[in-house]
Amino acid sequence: MSTSEHSRSAATVTMRDVAKAAGVSVTTVSHVVNEKPGVRIGEEARRRVHEAVAELGYRTNALAKTLSEGSSRFIGLVADAIATTPFAGQIIQGAQDQAWKHGYVLLVANTDGNRAAEDEAIAMMLEHQVRGILYSTWYHREIQVPDALHQTDTVLVDCFARGSGLPALVPDEEQGGRTAAEELLAAGHRRIAFINTTTPSPARTGRLAGYRSALEAAGIAFDESLVFPAAPEQKGGYAAAPRLLASGATAVFCHNDRVAMGLYDGLREHGLRVPDDIAVIGFDNQEVISAHLSPPLSTVALPHYELGAAGVRLLIGAEPSSEPEVRRIACPPVRRDSI
Repeated sequence: MSTSEHSRSAATVTMRDVAKAAGVSVTTVSHVVNEKPGVRIGEEARRRVHEAVAELGYRTNALAKTLSEGSSRFIGLVADAIATTPFAGQIIQGAQDQAWKHGYVLLVANTDGNRAAEDEAIAMMLEHQVRGILYSTWYHREIQVPDALHQTDTVLVDCFARGSGLPALVPDEEQGGRTAAEELLAAGHRRIAFINTTTPSPARTGRLAGYRSALEAAGIAFDESLVFPAAPEQKGGYAAAPRLLASGATAVFCHNDRVAMGLYDGLREHGLRVPDDIAVIGFDNQEVISAHLSPPLSTVALPHYELGAAGVRLLIGAEPSSEPEVRRIACPPVRRDSI
């Protein structure tokens, strides 16, 4: 092989290739080839890395050298599907704005829930020595943390992992549910129904708890017959309309804006008007729905932008991290014309 051919081949070899050949992590390879001081790595692991480097013809480059010296200005964001959800880009936008503000560039990988693609994305980010990684899911839930995330600073966004030790930022579902009910109480309603999802989730339990606490604070006894289980989509709200009308409720809190959209259709079929005959509030602030219903839907917003922004601030130490492992971000009301 000529010198030029060898150079071209070496240039295509990555730290991931070396790590796989040596049976170690990408981080270990980075520490060994860049001779990072103060890092404890066993002699056997070092030997395997050096042998793999020689066998594969791996060589560092200026970028890798710069990154190994701790001057990386990259922050990673790995997401399962947020770039294709109705809230497209809000978490990314919040994270990107904060990253730019503090002199960092955001590297985004949308994996569509594919574990192999997720592992590859995390490995790539580790190879680029990112300052840290934001790991996000498209809806609030508990997750199993990919092992590779423990190799760098990580903040979980819109998800959490009990016992992982990783800080997490999630919507305050209970506060949001309480806020929704309080909006209806402030308008004078006392018999308030809640159309809740049948899908187990922090949103289901948290929003119900908030609804109950708002009623209790107003001196109204919780009435289980006013809580209607429904699919968390348009058809769920539509199907709940007859039960809602039979309940005698004058106002209703819908689990999300899609449920409210279906409920609007069901109420209209029964000749009822919002808010003249019944007041409605949703949740999520899915603007393509809530802002364009007739009348426009009052709702409670999921704080996606702030989740991304706060994630970056927490990751780089721009705000204190002494709070509980799971930090809840407030869900604000968005007042329109349905109450």
